[in-house]
Order: sequence, then structure tokens, then C-alpha cells
Amino acid sequence: MRLATLRDGTRDGALVIVRRDGTAFARAGEAAPTLQAALDDWERAAPRLRALAERLEGRAAADAEPLDARALASPLPRAYEWIDGSAYLNHVVLARKARGAAPPDTLRTDPLVYQGGSGVLLGPTDDIPLADAGWGLDFEAEVAVILGDTPRGTRAADAPSCVRLLVLANDVTLRNLVPGELAKGFGFFQSKPATAFSPFAVTPDELGGAWRDGRVHLRLRSIYNGALIGDPEAGPEMHFSFFDLVAHVARTRALVAGTILGGGTVSNADRARGVSCLAERRAQEIIDQGHAITPFMKPGDTIAIEMLDADGASIFGRIEQRVVAA
Repeated sequence: MRLATLRDGTRDGALVIVRRDGTAFARAGEAAPTLQAALDDWERAAPRLRALAERLEGRAAADAEPLDARALASPLPRAYEWIDGSAYLNHVVLARKARGAAPPDTLRTDPLVYQGGSGVLLGPTDDIPLADAGWGLDFEAEVAVILGDTPRGTRAADAPSCVRLLVLANDVTLRNLVPGELAKGFGFFQSKPATAFSPFAVTPDELGGAWRDGRVHLRLRSIYNGALIGDPEAGPEMHFSFFDLVAHVARTRALVAGTILGGGTVSNADRARGVSCLAERRAQEIIDQGHAITPFMKPGDTIAIEMLDADGASIFGRIEQRVVAA
């Protein structure tokens, strides 16, 4: 099933069920008022939500309303935690090479993660505010999972039962602020403003055979200023699966229902697949020509992120954002 959050003037919005073709929705208040409420009581809420979803698929569903993605917030407008990994090693290597840093010795054995801000999450069509073009605004196209309650010490083998939903993300980064922050030895903060998420959060079964081994085996498309800039495969080159990432982040702490866990910028070694962020293109330019040519984002630029199934249908809906001067 596909879930979304309708803006209604409250902090957490109203939970709705979305028809598979993305054209209509039904309000889900009889099952759970918000997505967080559903996640908090998933064993009770999920069967009721599925019943509503089945009813909605009937074309004559009396309670169906036309869907306008502009009316949707992030599926979770605020979350208890937003944790992002970096499971695509090609991205790690290129990004570090561009700033003159070597990959860690544990690159292939110990996942990289950071904890982002989760109190304010952008909706799929929200503008990206930019106060200073010198900060180096970049998009990052990612896949993420939303977890149920996850006990401390959860193993990768047990992690499938913790994954409730999947979403797409635009993990916005201010690249020119990254080196100074990392030089302090204390991680990202100012370089990571609010992240945007796809219109729909979907249950793993919606992906069919594309969801296997804790990875999504489909291409993730990024359209920058109206042109396709990348459509890398999200599955084969994800070195650490989502199950591996769950085990890593739960090693010393429990995670509560509603935690969002990202897989990092989707990246392929094959340059023909393009890029999921401008930093990778700039890194390739530095490697080839000694300097970066592609500028970072500026007011007026647009980015769209989407994933299509084998039939060409949009699974998560489309993130469509414009950069605006703040």
C-alpha cells in the first residue's frame, strides 16, 4: 500500500491512502490519524489500512478524492530520527577524492552514517531555500526506509521485520560548508539543512521482486533543470544493505517507530548511468581536467527525483523542487 500525509494545518498532517495509479486518495483517519500514529500501533493499524487500500482500488470507491501532490507534506513531516548512511562506495570515494581526503580503512567493513535534523522535513514539492549561493547547494537522490520499533542489538538477519515503509529522499547538502565542519572532527550540522521526501511511503510488497536482500533493484532518476542527469541502479552497488545499516545503527541503541534510515546517494561506477548529485559530476571533472566546471545550484534551478517500476509507473511519486533565494 501507498501512504501519504495531507497538509491540514497541523504539525503532523492527516494520513491518507493513495491509489496505486497515484490519481486518488482516501482519508485513513478510521485506521490512524497520522502516519506516526500508524507506526506506533502498526500491528493494529496495518490491517485496517490495507482494507482501506483494497477498497480504494475499486474505481467506484465513494470516498476517493482526486490527488494533488502539492497538497502533500513529507510522509512524516517530522520524525523522531533521520539517520543517513553512505552505502554506495563509489560516491564515498569520489566525494573524498574531490576534497583531497582518503577513504577510511574500514570503508568496506564499517558503514558511514550521520544523524540529520528531523524536526523539519520538506514536502515533495516544497521550495529549497538558499540564503547564500557561496554555500554550494547540492541535491542528493536517495532511497530510505522507515522503521518500526527496533531493539538494541538487532542483527541484519532480523532487520527485515523492522522495515515498515520505503521512501525517496533529496538529502540537501551545502557542499562548501562540509570541509570546515569535518575539519573540526565533530561531523555535519550546518552543511545539512532540511531533507525532502517523496509524496508516498510504500510498503515493501509494493516493490515486488525489486525489493530483495535489503536493497531496491530499480533505477533512481534525477532530472536537473529539466534534463536527465542520472539514472543509476539502486541495488547492485549498494555495498551495505538496509539490513546491514539497521544492524549498524542499532548496535548500541534502540530505535523507535518512525525512525527514517537512508542508504546514501545512489551511485554507480559506470559513468553512463550519470550522477545523483552535483558533487560527483564535479569530482569527475576534477579527476579528468584538474578543476570543477559544473556550478552548484542557484535560485531558479529545479530538481526532480523519481523511481519507476518495470512497467514505467512511478512508485513513490515525484519529488519536484525549486531553489529560491531565502
